[in-house]
Amino acid sequence: MELTSYQKDFLTKLISVKSVGGEPSEGAPYGKDSRQALDFFLTEASKAGFRTGVTGDRAGWVEFGDGGPLIGIICHLDVVPAGDGWNSDPFTLTFNESSDRGMVMTGRGIIDDKGPAAASYFAMKELLDEGKTPKDFRVRLILGTDEERTCSCVEYYAEHGEVPEFSITPDAEFPAIYCEKGILHVKITGAACADFTACGGSAANMVPAKASCTVNADEILVTGKPAHASRPEQGVNAIALLADAVESFGYDLGDYPILKFVKEFDGPAFTGCSITDESGSLTSNIGILKADEEECSLIIDFRVPFTFSLQEAFDTLKAKASGYGLDAEIDSAMESIYKDKNSSSIRKLTSIWESHMDKFTGFKEEYRKLYTEAIAIGGGTYARHIPNTIAFGPQAPWHEDQCHQANESVAVSDFIEWISVIREYIERAGLS
Repeated sequence: MELTSYQKDFLTKLISVKSVGGEPSEGAPYGKDSRQALDFFLTEASKAGFRTGVTGDRAGWVEFGDGGPLIGIICHLDVVPAGDGWNSDPFTLTFNESSDRGMVMTGRGIIDDKGPAAASYFAMKELLDEGKTPKDFRVRLILGTDEERTCSCVEYYAEHGEVPEFSITPDAEFPAIYCEKGILHVKITGAACADFTACGGSAANMVPAKASCTVNADEILVTGKPAHASRPEQGVNAIALLADAVESFGYDLGDYPILKFVKEFDGPAFTGCSITDESGSLTSNIGILKADEEECSLIIDFRVPFTFSLQEAFDTLKAKASGYGLDAEIDSAMESIYKDKNSSSIRKLTSIWESHMDKFTGFKEEYRKLYTEAIAIGGGTYARHIPNTIAFGPQAPWHEDQCHQANESVAVSDFIEWISVIREYIERAGLS
């Protein structure tokens, strides 16, 4: 299975845009790079014959079909920072042969979420090129540009744009997602410490791969392993390693309250959330460390079981932080979502997945019994922010999660299967 020359060129150009959220400017509330990615995508879609538009400079859309109800596909074009640990330029799409997956594409965003956005567009383009434009409904691919930071892009769209009767967001994994944990970002702050500066991490929702500090005349650098904050066990947190390293140099962490907090940090104990429900247990990630002559600070990412209160978790954490002479404030909070896993919409989505699952790399026949029911996740998707939306794909559940990882990659054959899955979703439009 191979990409067409058009698909390969489109993906190469899209991945090359370093669409990490930046400073707002005129016409680009999330930074010029995110807007550049959107403009490229919409220009190509317009040339291909689709209707396109932009809502409030925050989200764009690509549409075809004639009259009737609107069904949606919702993706995002912004990405997390590249981070460390790459074997190639993160913003150059590379192709390499793998012994177990065949030809593999690597680049920041190929999984999360530029690749799924492109696959959705390619599915629509196949139908358009074949003269199979829907006659009694419309299909709209909605493209957000700030999912990795605020999701305000699609919140604005939901208020000002046309909301589809039903949408999928291919920004998670198969079979389909019926529950997403609550997400709480907390900033911990304290006074500056004499002769101490430090930095680590580039985004709260990434396990930091590097952290460094200067203590008196000692310069300390540690290296971990990046991962998505919703699955911190897949990474190695460099900020946690840094606290250990400073202590191993013979320094008393009591002189550096922010590092003592890191050293003793325990997510469940520090939030009071020891429960496990069907969405799983609480996870936590100390994602960003900064210490300079003004203050010391951390930003911590929590993924909270849907039956537990975000406010209660924060209140307990704030009390814990005060014991270290530190303060705490909520940086951002998103409540959990929960949908009926036996609804007709989810059942129809999982049936589409079942008809394609054996075509994904690594499939084993026993997976039919393991991976056909809708699941709960710790990740956050646009399903929280646009009504009538369910996260659906694109990663096969038996594959290692690639989101926010170094060397983010997908097998070309799996990517082509994404196109087939989304095409079937469009052709079976009566999901609402």
